[in-house]
Amino acid sequence: MTSEIVSVGTELLLGDIVNSDAQFISRKLADLGIDIYYQTVVGDNQNRLKNCLKTAFSRSDIVITTGGLGPTEDDLTKETGCSVLGKKLINDSRALEDMKEFFKVSGRQMSENNLKQALVPEGGKVLYNENGTAPGIIAEENGKILIMLPGPPNELKPMFEKYVVPFLKSKQEYILVSRLLRVVKLGESMTEYMIRDLIDAQSNPTIATYAKDFEVVVKVTAKAKNIDEGNKIIEPVAKEIKKRFGHDLYAEGDTNIIEYTCKKLLEKKITVAAAESCTGGMVSKSFTDMPGISEIFIEGAVTYCNDAKMRRLGVKKETLDKFTAVSAQTAAEMAEGIAKTAGTDIGLSTTGIAGPGGGTAEKPVGLVYIGIYIKGKTITKELHLNGNRDKIRKRAVNSLFDALRRELEKENIF
Repeated sequence: MTSEIVSVGTELLLGDIVNSDAQFISRKLADLGIDIYYQTVVGDNQNRLKNCLKTAFSRSDIVITTGGLGPTEDDLTKETGCSVLGKKLINDSRALEDMKEFFKVSGRQMSENNLKQALVPEGGKVLYNENGTAPGIIAEENGKILIMLPGPPNELKPMFEKYVVPFLKSKQEYILVSRLLRVVKLGESMTEYMIRDLIDAQSNPTIATYAKDFEVVVKVTAKAKNIDEGNKIIEPVAKEIKKRFGHDLYAEGDTNIIEYTCKKLLEKKITVAAAESCTGGMVSKSFTDMPGISEIFIEGAVTYCNDAKMRRLGVKKETLDKFTAVSAQTAAEMAEGIAKTAGTDIGLSTTGIAGPGGGTAEKPVGLVYIGIYIKGKTITKELHLNGNRDKIRKRAVNSLFDALRRELEKENIF
């Protein structure tokens, strides 16, 4: 089955709001194994909407609309959709009662124009709205399916999960089962190159690569009758991909290098403290974004100036004079200093030049040193990062977590 999304609303065309509905629906359709080839955004104009729907039905089995189900004059999706399908609008008593109750509970007066929201196409399936006033609708005609959903995400998402997912599953003989394999360090072009033969030979499962902020996701997708069958199809391909990437492939599933590393530290009960210069607290924030991290993340210190590095961390004045603050030697003393003063198993550090100014020929913008102190052993890495100030700092943080993950794997701690 093929599908198409038609997002209705002039505010979408003008960029006043982001079209998060289409992203959500696209992901759900992909999970259900339903192909989606087109997305359209159209303003609140009946003629243009009608043309969009006719075009959509000429090339797709399922058309899903979002928005335009409200009480105002420019909410025309339902009327236009029913016109295209040749459906008559009738009153739905439950939708009307639900609407009256919604206004009663919220302490607001229901206006006359809200009554139009209780009109539904004759013979259609009504998707009752537990979070708003506009019910959704599923209407079928001549092998075509029109699914009309309200625009607000807090109404659309639960409605889609409760009604639309089971409905679409009943129409599907097969499902799609996917596995996400997460690769760091290599970049999308190298990642794809290393599995090019597998991609060229693909049939079922399929393999695709997607570049993210700090990593590449290799998505392996199987078409199957159930999840168990899908996983059996995926397993040998996933095993081969893991073999090729080794430690550059750090995890499966919906995660990222920071979350993955934090969870492993929690599992192993390994305590950590961080001393930061150029990242200005971003390492500490990355830890504290994780629920329950107080069990192992003990302390973070932003030691931005040299005096703070000496006073708080015990970095030697001779080190700073000889090598400067942006050096492997300073990063090492910062990592060791924070670990010893905080009494943790691991100490982490960052120091560098995030820009836009401050760089020299010897030490350009983007030069960052990270330090990792683990029970008497100190490791430092020199990074050359590109991008603006924010990107350099974010990449430094991700690089630090990845370096920590690799080091703990090397020591068989992870």
